[in-house]
Amino acid sequence: MSRTPLRAAIVGTGHRAQTFTHGLAARPGHRVAALCDPNPTRMAFHNGLLTGAGEPAATTWEPDRFADMLAKEDIDEVVVTTVDAEHDRYIIPALRAGCRVVTEKPMTVDAARCARILDTVRATGNSLTVAFNYRFNPVHEKVRALLAEGSIGEILSVHFEWLLDTRHGADYFRRWHREKHNSGGLMVHKSSHHFDLVNWWLADEPQEVFGYGRLGFYGREAGERHGLRRGYERAHGAEAAADDPFALDLAANDTLRALYLDAEQDDGYLRDRNVFGGPVTIEDDMAVLVRYTRGATMTYHLTAYSPWEGYRVMFNGSAGRVELEVEESRWQAPVTRVTSNSGALHGDTAAEHAGGARLTLRPLWKPPVDIPLDAAHEAHGGGDPRMLDALFGVVDAEGGSPVDTGAGGASDPGAGSPAEPDGGSPADPGGALHPTATERDGALALAVGLAANRCFETGRPVAVRDLIPGVVGQAGQVQAR
Repeated sequence: MSRTPLRAAIVGTGHRAQTFTHGLAARPGHRVAALCDPNPTRMAFHNGLLTGAGEPAATTWEPDRFADMLAKEDIDEVVVTTVDAEHDRYIIPALRAGCRVVTEKPMTVDAARCARILDTVRATGNSLTVAFNYRFNPVHEKVRALLAEGSIGEILSVHFEWLLDTRHGADYFRRWHREKHNSGGLMVHKSSHHFDLVNWWLADEPQEVFGYGRLGFYGREAGERHGLRRGYERAHGAEAAADDPFALDLAANDTLRALYLDAEQDDGYLRDRNVFGGPVTIEDDMAVLVRYTRGATMTYHLTAYSPWEGYRVMFNGSAGRVELEVEESRWQAPVTRVTSNSGALHGDTAAEHAGGARLTLRPLWKPPVDIPLDAAHEAHGGGDPRMLDALFGVVDAEGGSPVDTGAGGASDPGAGSPAEPDGGSPADPGGALHPTATERDGALALAVGLAANRCFETGRPVAVRDLIPGVVGQAGQVQAR
C-alpha cells in the first residue's frame, strides 16, 4: 500500500551530503524536495544526483530563506550536513517548525549552542538524531554485545588509540576544519565519533576530562621545522604542488572538481589549501584522560599524521580483557589523485592497502578467544548503509520509514542511549541492534571534546557538569535547565 513520501530538505551540499542524497533518493517513502546552500553550483551537483536516480530535481534555497523553505515546501524532515559551526542555525528552526531533524556529527561546536539545541528539543518534543555512523559498524556492535553480556565483568579502564594517516589526516588541514571556530578542532569534529562509541560501549557518562594537545606536524611552523613545507597557498595551478604528496589535485577527480573547483566562483572556498600553510588553529596530536560516572577511566590518543590508519581499543575488566584492533590502511603511497567516484579520501571505499580487524576476548584463567568478525572497509565499516536503513527505512521496503524499521529511528528515540545502562532487551543484549543516537548522545560526545579543548588552553582538568551547567554530567541523564 503506497503512501505520500515524506518531504525532506538537505542543508549543506558538500561531499558528505551525497550519502543522504543517494540514500533518500533510493527510498520510496522519502523525497528530497529542497536543497539549501549558499553555493548554487553544489546544489546543482546534488540535483544531478537526484535526477540521475530517477527522482525529480529539488528546489534550491539560500540559507537566509531557510524558514521560508520549510513552510513553502511543506518539509517533514531536515538533514543537516553544513559546516559544523552552522548546525544549530538550521536544527533549531527546523525543530520549531515541527520537522524531524537528522544532523551530521558533531551536533554542534560549543557549550552554548549545545544548550540551545537541547532546550529546543525539550520545548518542542520533536526528534533530533545525530548521525554517529560508527555505532552501526557490525564490529562495534559486537564489542557492545560482548561488554553488555558481562564477558569481562565490571569494566575498570579503557585504552583507546586512533590513528589518521597522512592521506586522511592531512585532509582536515586543507579545508574548513583547520580553523577551530568552524569545526571545534579534531577533538570535536573527529573524536566525537570515538567518545560517543565509548559512552555507548560503557552505557555510561563522562564525568571529568584532562588532556594535552598541540599542533606538532601540520601548519607553517612545524612544516618548516620538519623540512616538509612547500611555498604555495593552494595546490591547484601551483608548480610546487605538482609532486607534493600532501597536495590534493581537485581537477583529477570529477566529483571534487564539480563540488569544489567549479564552485569556487560562487563563494571563493578553497578545498585544497597547503597543509603546511596558515592559519591552522586546530591540533594534530592529542592525549586525553576521561573519568566516567561509574568509575571507569579512559586514556585516549588521536594522531593525525600516522603512516598507517586505524585504531586499537582495549577494555580491562574484573573478569578479563577485550582487545580490538582495526587496520583501515596499512600504509599510504605518495599520490595525490583521488579515485573514489564520490570524491572521498577515506570511508566510502576500501583503502588501497587495507588491513583487517581482530577482536580478542582474554578471560582470566582461560585461553584467549578470537571472536569471528565480518569486517568491511567501505562506507565506514559498513555503518553508513545500516545507519540509513535505521533512519529512513530499508531500501527495498515500499514506503519504508523510520517508524517501521525497528532499528531505533524516530519512534524509538531512547534506544541505545547511555542513559539506559540496562541496555535494550533480553533478545538484544546491550541494545546493540538499536544504536541510533539522540541529542543526549550528541551532547555527551561533544562534552568530552569541548572539555579536552579547554584543558589544552588551561592545563587544568574540567568537570563535564561545569562545562554545560545543568545539562549533562548528572548520573546518566540530561537534566532540565
